[in-house]
Amino acid sequence: MEDVLRPLIVFGGAFVLAWVIAWGVDRLLVHLDARHPETPMWGLLRRGRVPLQAVFFVALVRGFFGSTHLASENRQTADLWLTTIMIAASAWLALRVVTAIAETAATRYAGIAQDPARARRVRTQLTLIQRLVTAVVTVIAVAAVLLQFPAMQTFGTSMLASAGVLGIVAGIAAQSTLGNLFAGLSIAFGDMVRIGDTVVVDGEWGTVDEITVSYLVVLTWDERRITMPVSYFTSKPFENWSRGGPQMTGTVFLHLDHTTPVDELRAKTEEVVRASDSWDGRNWSLVVTDSTPSTIEVRASMTARTADDIWTLRCEVREALITWLRDKHPYALPRLRTAREPGTEGFDDPDIRKI
Repeated sequence: MEDVLRPLIVFGGAFVLAWVIAWGVDRLLVHLDARHPETPMWGLLRRGRVPLQAVFFVALVRGFFGSTHLASENRQTADLWLTTIMIAASAWLALRVVTAIAETAATRYAGIAQDPARARRVRTQLTLIQRLVTAVVTVIAVAAVLLQFPAMQTFGTSMLASAGVLGIVAGIAAQSTLGNLFAGLSIAFGDMVRIGDTVVVDGEWGTVDEITVSYLVVLTWDERRITMPVSYFTSKPFENWSRGGPQMTGTVFLHLDHTTPVDELRAKTEEVVRASDSWDGRNWSLVVTDSTPSTIEVRASMTARTADDIWTLRCEVREALITWLRDKHPYALPRLRTAREPGTEGFDDPDIRKI
């Protein structure tokens, strides 16, 4: 009976004590979060309560394991699994702490930064650093767990003899992966593209939604998500509408008849632009940029604060001008003449009609 009670007391007592310690740490974090609402770190650290409890549980069990009087073969198996749990829980806790630090730094910098573009740059860098640390911690934890098993140790020793050849093969096989990894670091610290930037890639207009060490996600205007390797942005040209400041100049092109009253159209353009909330007040213009035997090309340009505003303003101007021309000057809209124009009644020569 004693052989059963001792392990139960040790394991049960360790679990209860670990729960109490983790609960006490959690209450302390709640108190700190209430006293310092300006920083989210203490609230984010509460996510590590479960792995912290696991770490304390394993530490207490290992410390009092001798009191269980278990046989030596049982102790070896228990030590193996306790060590595995300790490694996994420690890695889990470390990742929780890294996530809390990264999110806190990004939030606090976004609150004090005067330049939104710089805040997005810092957030992109912190996100990639967090993902790199996550990958490193995960690899180390998995390797440490595998090394606890004798069979894996033997396997690892036997593979050392061919490590050189395997390294060359792995390097060739992972060439694309490594290229994306270095491209991701180049994007993060080269300020090429940031989370939240408005970009145009392969003719698709959208916003950078996520950046990892290997791929980048662009959220399009119609809520599609395009996943692209980060190496694309270091090897091919793309448009970044947010780089160098969010303000933009947009254009609207109209193909009209030669009889269009350009001065009146220019005045109407000014009226529409100035009445729009999307215009930033910097500049606008309307000029005739080209002509053909049947039409003229009119370009209206205007400025706005952001890419979203310029898109809205362009649509408003285009719709307002077409509506105004249709209602006030319908003759200015391009058309195919299928009826005789006034004043051409004398041209009844059959040879001319054949032309």
